Amino acid sequence: MNHGDVRALWLTGALALVTTALLLLVGTPLAWWLARSRHRIRPGVEALVALPLVLPPTVLGFYLLVLLGPAGAIGSIWEAMGGPRLVFSFPGLVIGSMLYSLPFVVQPLQTAFGAVPERLLDAATLLRAGRWDRFRTVVLPLSRRGVLTATVLGFAHTVGEFGVVLMIGGNIPGRTQVLSIALYNHVERLEYAAAHTLAAGLLAFSFVVLLAVYAFNRRFEVARL
Repeated sequence: MNHGDVRALWLTGALALVTTALLLLVGTPLAWWLARSRHRIRPGVEALVALPLVLPPTVLGFYLLVLLGPAGAIGSIWEAMGGPRLVFSFPGLVIGSMLYSLPFVVQPLQTAFGAVPERLLDAATLLRAGRWDRFRTVVLPLSRRGVLTATVLGFAHTVGEFGVVLMIGGNIPGRTQVLSIALYNHVERLEYAAAHTLAAGLLAFSFVVLLAVYAFNRRFEVARL
């Protein structure tokens, strides 16, 4: 692995960590609302959250490029307020990765939150527990399986993303060149030995992540029996 690949590795790890942390902060209240709300706009919100599952990543990346660019509706206002340029930058990668990995975090959380028995929340209410206390002491412990799954899948999906990050971040070594793009560069230059190294590493990482999730879920199910 050359110096450029090492930089891509560190950038990919940083992107996955930041994206996953922000997605948990944003996705947790969103998943809770989706799991408990009966509002008429809920199906529309669920469809928007799930959209990246079926939408080609280049489509999402293109519209983000248009919106966040210097002449875009969001990018122009952001830069006028003194903010740094979002496209072809690490913050732009984070935004794109968050949107594309959103369903991989929200859906496991939503499923876990929806499985929490209502009677336990009612009992906590009778004991005069506030909303935050109920969520912290009842919901989160019972939803740890979903929280772990959401965290692992969000991180792993960000590591493997290609289309969105290429469209909004480009291919700038040390700044926006993540592992998936570095792999593409090796293949384009017919550097198959280096490509095999990155591809095998990503394949092994993906397998280990899925194995860990399934093993934890299996252990959790056995423990409940």
